[in-house]
Amino acid sequence: MTTSTTQLTRIRDDLWQTRMDSPFPGLTTHAYLWRGPHGNVLFYSPATGADFDAIDALGGVSAQYLSHLDEAGPNLKRIEERFGRRLHAPEAEIDTIAEHAVVDVAVGSVRHLDVNGVEILPTPGHSAGSTSYLVTGVTGERYLFTGDTMFPTASGTWETFLVPGRGDAGQLRESVKLLGTVAPDLVLSSAFGGETAWMAVDSQQWAECVAQALATVPS
Repeated sequence: MTTSTTQLTRIRDDLWQTRMDSPFPGLTTHAYLWRGPHGNVLFYSPATGADFDAIDALGGVSAQYLSHLDEAGPNLKRIEERFGRRLHAPEAEIDTIAEHAVVDVAVGSVRHLDVNGVEILPTPGHSAGSTSYLVTGVTGERYLFTGDTMFPTASGTWETFLVPGRGDAGQLRESVKLLGTVAPDLVLSSAFGGETAWMAVDSQQWAECVAQALATVPS
């Protein structure tokens, strides 16, 4: 069950969703605040500071993780100034992201568990540095943040998007297959279509979501 305020939506005891942003027409996004074992972690990036006070009331942000360069923008600098957090961002896209804020930790292309309890899952294809993240919540549920590698649509299915002239279909296909080997309980994308960017899944449902996304990768 979720509970809402005028600002943040509490999805789980240790997980909140920011208000919906529309950085430009046709694109809707959320960011997510996770209360991890070593401090609050912000996944993705809100487009404005509208939720800053609510985030502050929950203890601020100690670390922020971007899934890819499309989440970088002017608000990164405001987040840095307000919360003093450490920014984790894909190494392959660091030059573009660093135009907006200092990148403290470059996220490489090797799968591993980092010091904040975040498992790094390199998932290139949508962009060269696209990265997904997996964490374990306070109740033992596993939260998977897929960025834009795969996301829910208005019809309720999951799909991918290959950016013309930038994406790589072969990499994207392998990345979606990798996510299919993960066993999440909750999946949360960055951009999305429809009413929600997150979905609670069991193993069968997740396999179906992955199959749907694979079917949308250009041949």
